[in-house]
Formats: sequence, structure tokens, C-alpha cells
Amino acid sequence: MNKTAATSIDEYIRGHSREVQQLLQSMRQTIKQAAPKAEETISYKIPAFRLNGMLVWFAAFKNHIGFYPGAEAMKVFKDELSAYKGAKGSVQFPFDKPLPLALVGRIVRFRVNENVNKK
Repeated sequence: MNKTAATSIDEYIRGHSREVQQLLQSMRQTIKQAAPKAEETISYKIPAFRLNGMLVWFAAFKNHIGFYPGAEAMKVFKDELSAYKGAKGSVQFPFDKPLPLALVGRIVRFRVNENVNKK
């Protein structure tokens, strides 16, 4: 990974190996399909999407893709996410397993609904 902070998702993705780039692009496309009106941005030095506030973040690490949908989404989808390591607002998708893109899409749609309907 490059040491300078990326200023766009394209730049962030280019800073990784070809294999990891493919995983990051898959995450990006899945999020875009689930939240077509969301705006791409870099937040906390990693790729993120914004729609009525921050929606989700994702990032590459040594052995996994991190996905950050927030605490409420983690609670709602806890059973489906139980196969993965996670924390209060994040989950790790290891490189040695296929990305659960259908689940990511459902989580993003949940987050869109949460953000659009917040008071």
C-alpha cells in the first residue's frame, strides 16, 4: 500500500496488489449498486460513501477487507456476520473466503434506509 493518503477511491485502490484491487472494486461496485445516489469520498484515509451523512467505509488490510457499516447495522445483521471477526461497528472479510457481496448489499440498503429516514 502506498504511504501517502489517497485523495480518491481510484487512487486508494491503485495502491494495492492486483488481487486486492479486485476485491476492493467488488466492494465498491456492490455499494454503488445498493446505494446509487451515494457520493464516493475518502474519510479517515479510506474509501467511504456518503448519503444524508456517512453511510459505510471499507479498506484493505494485510489479511482482510474491513467493512464499517456502523453499530446498528452490525446488530441487525449479527447472525449473518457471525462467521466473521468483527467489532461494534465493523467486520473483517478474510482474503481466503469469498466476499459476501449479497450480504454487503443488504447491509448498505439498510444503512441507506437508516440515513434517509433519520430525523
